[in-house]
Amino acid sequence: MYYYQRIKDLREDSDKTQREIANVLNMAQAQYQLYESGKREVPFHIAIELAKYYNVSLDYIAGLTNDKRGLTKSELPKDETVLLKKYRSLSPQNKGRLLERLDILLGK
Repeated sequence: MYYYQRIKDLREDSDKTQREIANVLNMAQAQYQLYESGKREVPFHIAIELAKYYNVSLDYIAGLTNDKRGLTKSELPKDETVLLKKYRSLSPQNKGRLLERLDILLGK
């Protein structure tokens, strides 16, 4: 997904018009429309303002993650975060083995 689609989706999800967002950013609606359509690159300072306005991360706006909080923030407890990092470092085959063992432990 391109970042300009992300900012359009964020605007539409918040039931705002291009004019309303342009006003928040102190610019003309026509200028904002160029960003949202992908015809102009969004300047970094504008991306920051959009992230603040929508309360999402720059990672999310850039399309690097589908988690609005971003790549580095997590609400997981520390032990779950460690477990997830270890899981991600496994080969696909070992991920499968681990999931099979978890099913056994859970009685499934």
